[in-house]
Amino acid sequence: MGTYVDGRTSQNASYANSIAIPITVINTPQLFGQIGLVTAGIGANPRVILKGTISVQIPLALVGIRVTIVRGTLPTDPAVYSATSTFDLSVLAPQVITFSATDFQPPVTPQITYTAFVSSSLLGTVRVGPESFDGIIVSD
Repeated sequence: MGTYVDGRTSQNASYANSIAIPITVINTPQLFGQIGLVTAGIGANPRVILKGTISVQIPLALVGIRVTIVRGTLPTDPAVYSATSTFDLSVLAPQVITFSATDFQPPVTPQITYTAFVSSSLLGTVRVGPESFDGIIVSD
C-alpha cells in the first residue's frame, strides 16, 4: 500500500472565462501550471500522480492543442506526459481539456518540480479558464 508523501496544487484560474491569455506563438509551449513536491521521508518506489484541466477558446479553423508536462521548469526538460487534442471548424464554445499523468520512480531530489505547458498549432487560441494543475507523490 502506498504512503502519501506530499501534494500540491497550482490554480491559475478557478472559473470559466475568468482569464483571456492569447497564445501568441504557434507550437511554442506556454506555462499554465507548476508544482513542487517535497520528498522528505520518501520510501521505496516513489510515484507521482498528476492531473489537471485547461480551457481554451479556439479560432474557427482546424487546430491542435498540445498539453505537455515536464519534470523540471523548462519545456526542454524531460517530458512525463504529452497529448494533442484536435478540434475542427464546427467548435464554437471554449474547449475544456483534462488530463491525468504519472511519473513512476522519478529521480528523488529534495523537491521535484513539475511544469504544465500548453501550445497551439494556430494563432487565435485564447486561454480562458479554468486552469488547474495538481499532483501527489506516494511511495512504499
